[in-house]
This record gives sequence, structure tokens and C-alpha cells, in this order.
Amino acid sequence: MTAPAQIHLTLPDGSSREVPQGTTPLAVATAIGPRLAAAAVGAELDGETVDLRTPLTRGGALRIVTAGTPEAGPFVRHSAEHLLADAVRRLWPEAEYDAGRQDHSEKYQYDFRFPRPFTPEDLERIEAEMRRIIAEDAPFERIEVSREEAARIFREMGFTLKLERLADIPEGETITLYRHGAFTDLCRGPHVQRAGQVGAIKLLEASGSYFKGDERNERLQRIYGTAFSSERELAAYLEALAEARARDHRKLGPELDLFSFDPLAPASPFFHPKGAVVYNLLIDYVRELNTRNGYGEVVTPQILDVELWHTSGHWANYRENMFFTELDERQYAVKPMNCPTHCLIYAKGLRSYRDLPIRYADFGRLHRYERSGVTSGLTRVRSFAQDDAHVFCTDEQVEAEVLRAVGIIFEIYRTFEFPEVAIGIGLRPENRVGTDAQWDAAERALQRALDRQGLAYTLNPGDGAFYGPKIDFRIKDAIGREWQLGTVQLDYQMPERFGLEYVGADGATHRPVMIHRAMLGSVERFLGILIEHTAGAFPLWLAPVQAVVLPVSERFLDYGQRVRDELAAAGLRVEIDDGNEKLGYKIRQAQLRKVPYMLVVGEREAAAGTAAVRLRSGEDRGPVAVPELIAKLREAAAARRVAEL
Repeated sequence: MTAPAQIHLTLPDGSSREVPQGTTPLAVATAIGPRLAAAAVGAELDGETVDLRTPLTRGGALRIVTAGTPEAGPFVRHSAEHLLADAVRRLWPEAEYDAGRQDHSEKYQYDFRFPRPFTPEDLERIEAEMRRIIAEDAPFERIEVSREEAARIFREMGFTLKLERLADIPEGETITLYRHGAFTDLCRGPHVQRAGQVGAIKLLEASGSYFKGDERNERLQRIYGTAFSSERELAAYLEALAEARARDHRKLGPELDLFSFDPLAPASPFFHPKGAVVYNLLIDYVRELNTRNGYGEVVTPQILDVELWHTSGHWANYRENMFFTELDERQYAVKPMNCPTHCLIYAKGLRSYRDLPIRYADFGRLHRYERSGVTSGLTRVRSFAQDDAHVFCTDEQVEAEVLRAVGIIFEIYRTFEFPEVAIGIGLRPENRVGTDAQWDAAERALQRALDRQGLAYTLNPGDGAFYGPKIDFRIKDAIGREWQLGTVQLDYQMPERFGLEYVGADGATHRPVMIHRAMLGSVERFLGILIEHTAGAFPLWLAPVQAVVLPVSERFLDYGQRVRDELAAAGLRVEIDDGNEKLGYKIRQAQLRKVPYMLVVGEREAAAGTAAVRLRSGEDRGPVAVPELIAKLREAAAARRVAEL
């Protein structure tokens, strides 16, 4: 018999090992030492998660993941997912489990065919049963089976949902089952070694779902949970989760009277007067930056003939995300993006190299069809505006224009005090237009621009737009969560599709390069993120109400009104609380509304022409003369910072 080929593994300490092909990571861990093998929950090969029991078919950088490390989380949560399904079946043998979650970075979930919604009392029972299963400490087994054997197993169990899932697995792909105790499921893994390595669990909530996420399919019942190697890790996560819930823009938005939703316009926000103030101030800020950097603002139609979207490539690559209508027996589409309309404007005149770069900015409304299962507050909507812009330039101008956009993006993120910004370059996706040579040139141009500024970035294969590669900017908010915001995208395809030209210095015609640029991204989504970043306590320049005057009694309403009028005349957004409630109540109400400054006025203030200043944090700054107060608030608002009085 021929000996198996040897594969080369590099370990984290720099050492290497030659092992026979087909060796499992667990066998490698055991060879290193029994303590490592006992603590192991999974492995990574070249950064990809691998089950400890999976035979290795190639070499690479191998890391054994142990309990208690951050990398252990996805292995632990994926395994807890199976314990959840096992517990539900033990409590309700008639329940049929469907499938779990692909992303186990924070949570796990399972969908069930169950006759009613799960209640909070059900979740308590399931959690208790899961703890009993953890105490049993049954090993997880990985079992490779034929398609026929898997079908037989689930047919005998009466699991029709699993048979449909089995049919979705491509021919030739390895089919694996995972078993612990009496529980078996169709799963690719990876899982921990033993149920006892799932150290701490918490079920979070239950909701309805649809089979395969399709609203046309059967409605199922879903349970969400999380799990960690230890109770300490779980407690830290739940504390962070409580903070995130307190900041949730879907909760704070209505509480602060910023926006609402209505089922008559699904996933399309209604901005109330206070929300519209913030919304428009964000646009005004970007408009100011655009003007400073040579962008001309345009206004373009929202409904255009589908012929335009055939030309642009959206019909072939994006139509499932578009809304359509019919007029005069012709089909039209509601605009999901501004870029094709900007191409039409560019094409209206004869362009020379002396005209370039041409920069168009557009805040027009866009509409994209998002499935109801993925819409979420302001962060995933169907109706929105972008701080959108497109630059038409020569090849020689690409790097300078990309860097101009990158510079503006970093200025914006400094203004909003985002503590960290990470950059990634999205490379060609499988579904794309254009030649490989064009993609090579575009990807190199973006990398050269960032290299020129010494900016660190990661390369993300397959993450580009269908028409070109892109630079994405990810920020961390005040509680450490990552969000993708701005983007700069290079496009050689759309100018080609629209036949755009300019006359070069040589007298010949050339194609311009098109750069797509957004900095906030969707204004709606950015506002949702900003609400959570600030916990609804906007900086002074963005606050819908910057100050509220609080007369201590009805006797001082006239003076309070004069103070309010003076601040309003100076361009500040100010209100007066003229109710007859006690001062303490008025202060608490202003704090709940997140008003930056409370201006208390009584007998001493009326006599001295001052206002006693309190911050929304509760800090008392004492009396300040009204003219001085106005000057400081105006200065702070103009500088886009929080005033310090």
C-alpha cells in the first residue's frame, strides 16, 4: 500500500511539522501535548476555522484554538446551537429542527417547525435542559455519510425540512453529520470536542422566521442565544449587550421624536421635525465639504426608463433589488443609484481634458428593494439618500482624486470622533462586468493611491462592486462595534457602457475613468449609527434643540421668554418649558430629551441678566451672562464641538 503524502504545517511559535495527509488537527494537538489536546475546541488553517476531527488535505499555518480564547467563541456557539435543538427535542419530541446560523461570531440560532411561538417561560425551560445536556458532557462526533444514508436517516425521523436542505448540497460535496448523545444533525461543523466545553449559555429571544428566509415559504419559530467558554465571558457580553440595547436607535429614535415607521410604507422612515433637523444638518455639512473640494451639486430624476438600466448593467446584475412601474405602456425603474444619471449629464456636452476632473454630487432619494426579513430600523431601509458623488477624470488623475476623497472621509470621521478607522480594498467579485485587464488596472490604482499616503489596508477578495473594485472604510463606535461607512469605487465599465468621451491633449478621443464616492454612505444608516454612537446625546451643532430655558416659576416666564428669543435671534435652536411643573421635573424631562444645555432662570438671573447653566450630564456651571452664553454656544456650534462654558 502506498504511504500517504506528507503535508507541511507551520505552528504559531514558528516551528513546523510534517504529517501524513489525512491527519486531524486533534491528532496534531495530541502529538504536541495532552494538555493542549484536552483544552482544544477547534483549529484554524490559514485563518479558516477547521473542526478538530476533519482530516487535513493540505498544509499551511495551523493553530489549535483552546477554550477561553476569543477565537474559541464561534466553535462554542456553533456547538451550543446543537445543544439548543437537542433540548427542544427532549422537551417537545414532536418539534422538527431546520437549520442554525452561519455566522457564530456573537450568537447562535435554530429554526423549528413548532405549532406556536416560544414563550419566555419556554426559553427558561430550554435553557435548564441545555445545562443538563452540558453536564452530560457527551462527545461530538463527526460522521461522513453518503447522500443516500443521510436521506434515510432524516426520512426515518420524519424530517422533511432536512431532506430539502440535503437536496441543496451540491453533488460531489462531502456530507457530514454531527452527533452528541442521541442527537444527530446535518452539519458542516466545526464543533468543540465535548458538550462540557460549552461553558456558559444564555437564550436571548424568540421570533418568527421563514424556511430558507423566503416569505413565500412556511413560517417557522426561531430561538436566538449566545454562549461562551466561561460565565465571566458571558457576563461581560451581556453587559455590553445591555449597553447596546440602551443605545439602540430603534428605541431612542421614537423616544426622542426623531423618526417613525408605518406599515403603509414598509422599511421607509418618516423623519419628524427634530429628526429632520439632524438629517438636514448632516447633508449641509457634507454639502459644505463638497463645495470646498470642487464638487458641483446636481438634481436628477427618480424614475427612469428601464433602457437606462440595461445600458448601465443594473438590469443584468441588480434588478432583484429594484422597484419597477409602468407608464404609457413603457416600463420604468425607480432609481436605486445615481451613477447612471450622472453619466447622462456628462454626456450632454463635448468634454476636453481641460474640463477634467468633473465632480458631481447628488443627495437625491434612492429606493432599493430589501427583503422584509433583513430590514432593520434606519440601518437597512428601502428609501434613503446617500451623500453620493461621482468624479469623471483621466487615468493620470485617478490617484489624486481617490486621495482627495479619502482625505474628506477622514475629516468627517474626525469630526464625529470615531476612535478607529480601518480600510479595506474590495477586489473583483465572481459576478462582474469588464475584462481582467481592466480589473487589474483598477485594483492597482486603488492600492497605489493608499500606498502613496502610507495608509494600512486589507485586501478583500470578491468584495468589489460588479463594475469595479472599491475602498471601504470601517469605523468603531463608542462601545467598540464595527460599522462599514464610506466607500470609494473605481469604475472603468460605466463610461464604456455609456460611450463617454473626452478630447485629450493629443486631439484624440479617450474614455474617462469614473470614481463613485460616498462618505456617510446612506444618510439614514449613518444617522442610526450616530444615534447609537452618541446614545442620542448629539453634539451641540447637531442637537435638534440646543438649549431649553427653564423658568423656576410663572413669575419668570417673561424673562425666560426674552432669553429664549435672544438665543433664537442669534440662530440657536432653543425652546422654553413654560409648564407649571416643579423645576426638578423640568430638568429631568430636558435630560431625557438629551438637550445639551438647560438654562434655569429665576429672580437672581432676571436681576443680573444671566441664566444658570446646567449640562445634560447633570453638571451645574452656574450663572452666565446671556450675551456671553450666546457667543460661546455659537462658537461651539460653528466649530462643530461640544461647548465648554
